[in-house]
Amino acid sequence: MKALPVGLAALAMSLSVSMANAAKYDIDPTHSFINFKTKHLGFSWLSGTFNKISGTVDFDAAGGADQKVNLTIDTTSLDTNHAERDKHLRSPDFFDVEKYPTATFVSTGYSGDANGGKLSGDLTLHGVTKNISFDVTKIGEGDDPWGGYRAGFEGSYTLKRKDFGMDFNLGPAAEEVQIDLFVEAIKKK
Repeated sequence: MKALPVGLAALAMSLSVSMANAAKYDIDPTHSFINFKTKHLGFSWLSGTFNKISGTVDFDAAGGADQKVNLTIDTTSLDTNHAERDKHLRSPDFFDVEKYPTATFVSTGYSGDANGGKLSGDLTLHGVTKNISFDVTKIGEGDDPWGGYRAGFEGSYTLKRKDFGMDFNLGPAAEEVQIDLFVEAIKKK
Protein backbone atom coordinates (compact mmCIF):
# COMPACT_ATOMS: atom_id res chain seq x y z
CA MET A 1 0.00 0.00 0.00
CA LYS A 2 2.99 2.34 0.39
CA ALA A 3 3.56 2.30 -3.38
CA LEU A 4 0.38 4.28 -4.01
CA PRO A 5 1.48 7.45 -2.15
CA VAL A 6 4.95 7.21 -3.74
CA GLY A 7 3.33 6.85 -7.18
CA LEU A 8 1.09 9.85 -6.53
CA ALA A 9 4.04 11.91 -5.35
CA ALA A 10 5.99 11.00 -8.50
CA LEU A 11 3.02 11.95 -10.67
CA ALA A 12 2.61 15.27 -8.84
CA MET A 13 6.32 16.02 -9.24
CA SER A 14 6.24 15.21 -12.95
CA LEU A 15 3.20 17.44 -13.44
CA SER A 16 4.77 20.33 -11.54
CA VAL A 17 8.00 20.00 -13.54
CA SER A 18 5.98 19.85 -16.75
CA MET A 19 3.97 22.95 -15.81
CA ALA A 20 7.18 24.79 -14.90
CA ASN A 21 8.58 24.23 -18.40
CA ALA A 22 5.91 26.31 -20.13
CA ALA A 23 7.22 29.84 -20.61
CA LYS A 24 4.89 32.84 -20.79
CA TYR A 25 4.86 34.95 -23.95
CA ASP A 26 3.00 38.12 -24.97
CA ILE A 27 1.64 38.22 -28.51
CA ASP A 28 3.43 40.90 -30.53
CA PRO A 29 0.53 42.74 -32.21
CA THR A 30 2.78 44.36 -34.83
CA HIS A 31 4.03 40.98 -36.08
CA SER A 32 0.90 38.87 -35.65
CA PHE A 33 -1.97 38.62 -38.11
CA ILE A 34 -5.40 37.12 -38.43
CA ASN A 35 -6.37 36.94 -42.07
CA PHE A 36 -9.65 35.68 -43.48
CA LYS A 37 -11.03 34.87 -46.88
CA THR A 38 -14.33 33.76 -48.33
CA LYS A 39 -15.53 33.22 -51.86
CA HIS A 40 -17.12 36.19 -53.56
CA LEU A 41 -20.13 34.95 -55.52
CA GLY A 42 -18.15 31.82 -56.36
CA PHE A 43 -16.01 33.78 -58.84
CA SER A 44 -13.09 34.94 -56.75
CA TRP A 45 -11.91 35.45 -53.16
CA LEU A 46 -12.66 38.29 -50.79
CA SER A 47 -9.92 38.62 -48.21
CA GLY A 48 -9.20 40.79 -45.23
CA THR A 49 -7.46 41.02 -41.91
CA PHE A 50 -8.03 42.12 -38.34
CA ASN A 51 -5.42 44.79 -37.63
CA LYS A 52 -5.58 44.67 -33.82
CA ILE A 53 -5.00 41.49 -31.84
CA SER A 54 -3.53 40.84 -28.42
CA GLY A 55 -3.04 38.00 -25.99
CA THR A 56 -0.69 35.51 -24.43
CA VAL A 57 0.90 32.18 -25.25
CA ASP A 58 2.25 29.52 -22.90
CA PHE A 59 4.87 27.62 -24.89
CA ASP A 60 6.80 24.60 -23.69
CA ALA A 61 9.80 23.95 -25.95
CA ALA A 62 9.75 20.33 -24.74
CA GLY A 63 6.26 19.94 -26.21
CA GLY A 64 3.28 18.39 -24.55
CA ALA A 65 -0.07 19.53 -23.26
CA ASP A 66 1.20 22.73 -21.61
CA GLN A 67 0.79 24.81 -24.79
CA LYS A 68 -1.90 27.47 -24.30
CA VAL A 69 -3.23 30.49 -26.16
CA ASN A 70 -5.44 33.33 -25.01
CA LEU A 71 -6.24 35.65 -27.91
CA THR A 72 -8.40 38.76 -28.25
CA ILE A 73 -9.36 40.15 -31.65
CA ASP A 74 -10.58 43.73 -32.01
CA THR A 75 -13.38 43.20 -34.54
CA THR A 76 -13.61 46.95 -35.17
CA SER A 77 -10.15 46.68 -36.78
CA LEU A 78 -11.55 44.58 -39.65
CA ASP A 79 -9.96 45.68 -42.94
CA THR A 80 -10.72 44.45 -46.47
CA ASN A 81 -9.16 47.46 -48.22
CA HIS A 82 -12.60 48.82 -49.17
CA ALA A 83 -14.27 51.34 -46.81
CA GLU A 84 -17.90 50.69 -47.82
CA ARG A 85 -17.50 46.92 -47.59
CA ASP A 86 -15.78 47.27 -44.21
CA LYS A 87 -18.68 49.41 -42.99
CA HIS A 88 -21.14 46.70 -44.06
CA LEU A 89 -19.07 43.90 -42.47
CA ARG A 90 -18.97 45.86 -39.19
CA SER A 91 -22.77 46.30 -39.27
CA PRO A 92 -25.38 44.06 -37.57
CA ASP A 93 -25.57 42.04 -40.83
CA PHE A 94 -22.19 40.51 -39.97
CA PHE A 95 -19.86 41.28 -37.03
CA ASP A 96 -22.09 43.87 -35.31
CA VAL A 97 -19.01 45.52 -33.83
CA GLU A 98 -20.97 47.98 -31.70
CA LYS A 99 -22.50 45.07 -29.81
CA TYR A 100 -19.53 42.67 -30.13
CA PRO A 101 -16.30 44.75 -30.35
CA THR A 102 -14.09 41.74 -29.63
CA ALA A 103 -13.81 38.08 -30.48
CA THR A 104 -11.79 35.73 -28.28
CA PHE A 105 -10.11 32.35 -28.41
CA VAL A 106 -9.15 30.60 -25.17
CA SER A 107 -7.45 27.25 -25.58
CA THR A 108 -8.72 24.28 -23.59
CA GLY A 109 -6.34 21.58 -24.78
CA TYR A 110 -3.38 20.69 -26.95
CA SER A 111 -2.09 17.42 -28.37
CA GLY A 112 1.21 17.30 -30.19
CA ASP A 113 4.78 18.35 -29.61
CA ALA A 114 6.69 21.65 -29.65
CA ASN A 115 6.72 21.70 -33.46
CA GLY A 116 2.99 21.33 -33.96
CA GLY A 117 -0.20 19.57 -33.15
CA LYS A 118 -3.89 20.15 -32.60
CA LEU A 119 -5.08 23.08 -30.50
CA SER A 120 -8.61 23.05 -29.06
CA GLY A 121 -10.43 25.91 -27.44
CA ASP A 122 -13.45 28.14 -27.14
CA LEU A 123 -13.93 30.66 -29.93
CA THR A 124 -16.37 33.44 -29.04
CA LEU A 125 -17.47 35.40 -32.09
CA HIS A 126 -20.58 37.53 -32.57
CA GLY A 127 -21.76 36.56 -29.08
CA VAL A 128 -21.62 32.81 -29.80
CA THR A 129 -19.08 30.46 -28.20
CA LYS A 130 -18.10 27.21 -29.92
CA ASN A 131 -15.39 24.72 -29.03
CA ILE A 132 -13.16 24.31 -32.07
CA SER A 133 -9.96 22.42 -32.93
CA PHE A 134 -7.37 23.15 -35.57
CA ASP A 135 -3.81 22.26 -36.52
CA VAL A 136 -0.99 24.56 -35.47
CA THR A 137 2.66 24.57 -36.50
CA LYS A 138 5.65 26.27 -34.97
CA ILE A 139 7.32 28.50 -37.56
CA GLY A 140 10.44 29.14 -35.49
CA GLU A 141 11.90 30.45 -32.25
CA GLY A 142 15.03 32.19 -31.04
CA ASP A 143 16.75 35.35 -29.90
CA ASP A 144 15.73 38.62 -31.50
CA PRO A 145 18.06 41.60 -32.21
CA TRP A 146 16.70 43.55 -29.20
CA GLY A 147 17.68 41.10 -26.47
CA GLY A 148 14.39 39.25 -26.35
CA TYR A 149 13.31 35.73 -27.25
CA ARG A 150 10.50 35.07 -29.73
CA ALA A 151 8.46 32.17 -31.01
CA GLY A 152 6.17 32.11 -34.04
CA PHE A 153 3.21 29.88 -34.88
CA GLU A 154 0.62 29.45 -37.59
CA GLY A 155 -2.75 27.76 -37.81
CA SER A 156 -5.85 27.64 -40.00
CA TYR A 157 -9.51 27.06 -39.30
CA THR A 158 -12.56 27.08 -41.56
CA LEU A 159 -15.73 28.31 -39.92
CA LYS A 160 -19.32 28.42 -41.06
CA ARG A 161 -20.74 31.91 -40.61
CA LYS A 162 -24.18 30.57 -39.64
CA ASP A 163 -22.64 28.66 -36.70
CA PHE A 164 -21.82 32.07 -35.20
CA GLY A 165 -25.13 33.76 -35.98
CA MET A 166 -23.94 35.55 -39.11
CA ASP A 167 -26.53 34.43 -41.63
CA PHE A 168 -26.72 37.40 -44.01
CA ASN A 169 -27.25 35.74 -47.41
CA LEU A 170 -24.20 36.05 -49.63
CA GLY A 171 -24.99 32.87 -51.54
CA PRO A 172 -23.78 29.33 -50.89
CA ALA A 173 -20.19 30.04 -51.99
CA ALA A 174 -19.66 32.44 -49.06
CA GLU A 175 -21.03 30.31 -46.21
CA GLU A 176 -17.53 29.28 -45.11
CA VAL A 177 -14.70 31.57 -44.08
CA GLN A 178 -11.09 30.43 -43.88
CA ILE A 179 -9.21 31.96 -40.95
CA ASP A 180 -5.39 32.00 -41.06
CA LEU A 181 -3.60 32.84 -37.84
CA PHE A 182 0.04 33.96 -37.71
CA VAL A 183 1.31 34.70 -34.21
CA GLU A 184 4.70 35.99 -33.13
CA ALA A 185 5.13 36.15 -29.38
CA ILE A 186 7.80 37.62 -27.10
CA LYS A 187 8.93 35.68 -24.03
CA LYS A 188 8.21 37.48 -20.77
CA LYS A 189 11.28 38.25 -18.68
